[in-house]
Amino acid sequence: MKILYAEDERQLSMAVNEILKFEGYSVDPVYDGEEALEHLKKEKYDLVILDIMMPRLDGMKVLSIMRANDIFTPVILLTAKSEVEDRIEGFDEGADDYLSKPFAMKELIAHINAIVRRNKDYKLKNLEIGNLYLDCSSNEIKTEHGSLRISPKESLLLSELIKNNGSYLIKRDLAELLRSEDDDKEDETMVDLYSAYLKNKLRQIHANVKIVNDNKGAYKILIE
Repeated sequence: MKILYAEDERQLSMAVNEILKFEGYSVDPVYDGEEALEHLKKEKYDLVILDIMMPRLDGMKVLSIMRANDIFTPVILLTAKSEVEDRIEGFDEGADDYLSKPFAMKELIAHINAIVRRNKDYKLKNLEIGNLYLDCSSNEIKTEHGSLRISPKESLLLSELIKNNGSYLIKRDLAELLRSEDDDKEDETMVDLYSAYLKNKLRQIHANVKIVNDNKGAYKILIE
């Protein structure tokens, strides 16, 4: 597995690089956002680890440019920020996971392993319901009226709803599906937020499906 590791703290970068190599990963270390993009133009990676606070281009901007250029390599964001709003911003830009600094190496390895598992489980098939088509590799939703790129978390939630078409899914289980490895427990508010984002985006492309929830907070998708 080949990893691009973008971190401007060189001592930390060297330490993490050595441990990842010991774990059997091939790692290319870079020290700023522009260098990260140069490597992404030339090489294919299985995973990108991006520190948000980097010189020249910050990690969030690198992530945004990646997704705008159809580079869908999984991304783990590293940041000292830990508020839910900051995590949502990263996920909205297309991040796959999030790790707060400082972190233990066991945490980082766990996040990497989770990405690998998730890719195996959700490197899916493309999914359809009604006039809606979900491209799970590019996280894009399409109808005959248009298309939109959605975040990996939104794609994960939508794919689960489509696969269970017509059946209510408990919010707690959906929260566990969306949970990042560094969260002590699932955050059910994330389900409400991402379902709200999806409802709006489905309306924008005139999908004839809708996401509904019951008075207990369970969610399902239906053809209108």
